[in-house]
Amino acid sequence: MDLHFGDSKPTDEERAAVDALLGPPESSWEGADRSDADLRWARGGREARDRRDLLLPGLHAINDRVGWISDGALDYLCRRLTVPPAEAYGVATFYAMFSVKPRPATVLHVCTDLACAAAGAPQLCAGIEERLGLGSGVAVERSPCLGLCERAPAALAIRAGDPVRTAVSAPATVHDAVLAASAPDSAPEEPPAALAVPQAGQDGLMLLHRVGVVDPSSLDDYRAHGGYTALRRAFELGPAGVIREVTDSGLVGRGGAAFPTGRKWQATASQPDRPHYLVCNADESEPGTFKDRLLMEGDPYALVEAMTIAGYATGAHQGYLYLRGEYPRALHRLEHAIAQARARGLLGDDVLGQGYAFDIEIRRGAGAYICGEETALFNSIEGYRGEPRSKPPFPVEKGLFGKPTVENNVETLVNVLPILTMGAPAYAAIGTRRSTGPKLFCVSGTVERPGVYELPFGATLGDLLVLAGVRDGLRAVLLGGAAGGFVRADELDIPLTFEGTREAGTTLGSGVVMAFDDSVPLPRLLLRIAEFFRDESCGQCVPCRVGTVRQEEALHRIAERTGAAAADDIALLREVGRAMRDASICGLGQTAWNAVESAIDRLGAYE
Repeated sequence: MDLHFGDSKPTDEERAAVDALLGPPESSWEGADRSDADLRWARGGREARDRRDLLLPGLHAINDRVGWISDGALDYLCRRLTVPPAEAYGVATFYAMFSVKPRPATVLHVCTDLACAAAGAPQLCAGIEERLGLGSGVAVERSPCLGLCERAPAALAIRAGDPVRTAVSAPATVHDAVLAASAPDSAPEEPPAALAVPQAGQDGLMLLHRVGVVDPSSLDDYRAHGGYTALRRAFELGPAGVIREVTDSGLVGRGGAAFPTGRKWQATASQPDRPHYLVCNADESEPGTFKDRLLMEGDPYALVEAMTIAGYATGAHQGYLYLRGEYPRALHRLEHAIAQARARGLLGDDVLGQGYAFDIEIRRGAGAYICGEETALFNSIEGYRGEPRSKPPFPVEKGLFGKPTVENNVETLVNVLPILTMGAPAYAAIGTRRSTGPKLFCVSGTVERPGVYELPFGATLGDLLVLAGVRDGLRAVLLGGAAGGFVRADELDIPLTFEGTREAGTTLGSGVVMAFDDSVPLPRLLLRIAEFFRDESCGQCVPCRVGTVRQEEALHRIAERTGAAAADDIALLREVGRAMRDASICGLGQTAWNAVESAIDRLGAYE
């Protein structure tokens, strides 16, 4: 391994941030101040290399304490972990929430993505920048979706320090956003998660029935409302019995791929290679998606219990919860829930006295949409750039740290609780034959009651929009987020199932339903989608790296042209879109053209 450290030195604050995570250094090679040490040899190199996965937490530690990552701080972290500085620099610059250039300690992230753009984000940004002016000590950064679409427009203030302070302003005004940035501790408290559930308190809810009913900080309250009944049932059934129940229920992944969950669990459990790992993908970064955030904020113990069941069924003793860096309240709720579960014997060496050991570690993302792809997520946890891996081998064979791994998102895992408490046949009777159970839908845009809705599979798009209070003048609905597709206002009879949306020529995705009326300029919306994919492409493969840029360029030209010139660019868009769909290594490039294509073909966007 070729290591080239620079001459820059960390400040005392930067050194303290790293040492708080890794402990004090043991040798001069690691950065200890010993005058008699010989730097021509290293001690503990193997142990340091085994901690490569702490690179991302180390970068977070520095960025949280200081607000940016200097050359000296990066060099010190690299010495501690025996990571080549060039590789660490590649990781640090991969994530949007980190900066390797000096910036103020306070950063105000203002969402400019689809729901917020429709709610006036450009005017909000302009007002904030005018109010703050130069020399305010606040860096204003235009951000992709913050997962607060039900309260658009949204802003997130982060002030570095010990401890780091955060404040959310949503729906944001210029005054409230500036207050959040200038005085995070004095900013108004976020509204309870239940306000994002218009159905809160209604009978018949399965996934959302505790949100707004239980105290999310109280383990006793959770258990009083049925918590840990499913885990006890799992221990009665045994690992094979749990997998059989999940398989018979017909549960498929709720992140968009719709892969049968029972089959994935069985494939992982049957692998002879050990150890097995469980990864919960809580990095929901699809514009318009916020259901997982709601579950983690409003019912965090449900996710802890569901992860424990999944680990038990698949033979995993360690779970990783990969959480979006833009979700500070979800982070605090889950840290508390995990600590309480561990203290009460619901995590640790002997879960519920059953002789099964399982624990959960939270790993924070740092602003990278691509890390929602499972293998990119594995690379991110391991301390590498979040770039997708080629398949095969598949994660059930060689996943995290090269070991068999089962990966599910938050909504998928939480569905396991009602499956075990009510039984697979009763669960499978909900919904349709090929799409069983309940589904969470994230409704935003031009509706009266945006939020997360729970409906059985098979309800129509019109049914959902009636609940949400669709406004007059509806022009189009975006299903599945930026990677999904548009449908017309006269297509509201589309059944909200995986097979129903496929037959209608669109996609259900992760459950995004974003409504737009005539007040929203469609070409500007499409350009924002193209900008999003250009920014979020990891750059690993040529079709996506080049194609997303060419797509954005063509949309810029079309906005300025008409007639034959525009037709030529639309033809080019189709050619580029086919190349990305057919040749990109992962789903980002394969779906980057979907929304634009549907807007051209179904909505006549440029006619």
